[in-house]
Amino acid sequence: MSRTTTNISRRSALHAAGMSLSASAVMSVLAACGSSSSSNSAEGDSITFRLWDEQAASAYEDALKTFTADTGIDVRIEQVAWSDYFTTLRNDIAADSAPDVFWTNSSNFVDYAAAGRLLNIDEAFPESEREGWLDAAITQYTHDGALWGVPALADPNIAVYYNKELLEKAGITVADLEELAWDPHASTDTLRETAARLTLDGNGLTPADNGFDPNNIVQFGYNAALDLQAIYLPWLGANGASYQDSEGTLNFASAEGIDTFQYIVDLINKDHVAPSAADTNDNGDFSRDQFIQGKMGLFQSGAYNLANINDGASFEWGIVPLPQGPRGRGGVINAIVAAGSANSANPTAQKQLLAWIAGADGSKCLGETGVGLPGNTDAQESWTNYWNEQGVDVSAMTDIDTDTALPGPFGSNIQGAMDASVKILSEVFLGRRDVAEGVEAAQEAGNKVIED
Repeated sequence: MSRTTTNISRRSALHAAGMSLSASAVMSVLAACGSSSSSNSAEGDSITFRLWDEQAASAYEDALKTFTADTGIDVRIEQVAWSDYFTTLRNDIAADSAPDVFWTNSSNFVDYAAAGRLLNIDEAFPESEREGWLDAAITQYTHDGALWGVPALADPNIAVYYNKELLEKAGITVADLEELAWDPHASTDTLRETAARLTLDGNGLTPADNGFDPNNIVQFGYNAALDLQAIYLPWLGANGASYQDSEGTLNFASAEGIDTFQYIVDLINKDHVAPSAADTNDNGDFSRDQFIQGKMGLFQSGAYNLANINDGASFEWGIVPLPQGPRGRGGVINAIVAAGSANSANPTAQKQLLAWIAGADGSKCLGETGVGLPGNTDAQESWTNYWNEQGVDVSAMTDIDTDTALPGPFGSNIQGAMDASVKILSEVFLGRRDVAEGVEAAQEAGNKVIED
């Protein structure tokens, strides 16, 4: 077994913006390239598997030794940095040199499927060969009546990390955190009050104290930011709003959606309990690093930061559920799948590898190493057990309010739509644009990309 490594960054499926190519563009490029070429692997006992996560690649590499011994199939693992992953994949698909098997997310797979470049999983795997496959992943990656990937990882729910030392100094208990609630129509709420008590300027004053200096904050209470997965997607659901309708059209500029964005922006620019958007808009790790350095009391994020915090924090910390919103706690339902190239030169080996990835053995190697929640339900307990052994209770991440949780973004051209929307929302979060007007403009810009 061999592995090619290219500057990996640890990311979840939604944590940062990738790049995609529209279905029409993919198909036009493919038409120019012809359709006689095949995938990277030549015929024989070798097959390629590409993904973006270093920890997952290491876990797979160790576990695949048994797979190779049992099947005689040598799996070449390719790691490509998240920042380059979908650009590279797009180009390889267009050149008919895509890997045999590769990770993809909900923001990109539709375009590849529409271009005819993905293996139809329904044709390759009957129901009898899908034991333990996560239903949510099957639903999320079914498009035009067909399934286009096998479950690899499930994103556990978003939750709130806390610094116990800072809580104790502020006279706040973990039980208090479990009762946190927010309401955009109330003059105050327990989330704002708690975040304010955890926010300090250079003179040790909180935002509730006279003389507080918002330009000299040395400790933040919360991490409100332009972060789709960790912040505004779960809070949209918690306020009765959504990000897209069932057809994939952006619809977050509803009255409830605008109220949600106004609340988040106010935490930054009015209440002064969260870092400036000037620090967080272009640095998705800023708040995480502030938390690890002991400069933030509460950090709303996902399991993709568990290892970073476990390795980097020198203080006692824990995790509690998302704060209660007007309609519920919200959350995010999202998964990563392994897709197959429709032009693999070794379809028999390709199917065997896909079956292994989606099976209990392939999934368990990710759970047992703490990399992520397996996409096979029979293996998910391995992830919980791993973190329990590390002394971390992750139950807040395995519970989800299914009535208000939202799925990850999906549909044709959705990544381009997200990029167009975020460009405008960045100005909103910086306080340079009215929230209602900016959110409506962001939705309009995103939908224009989808329609094109």
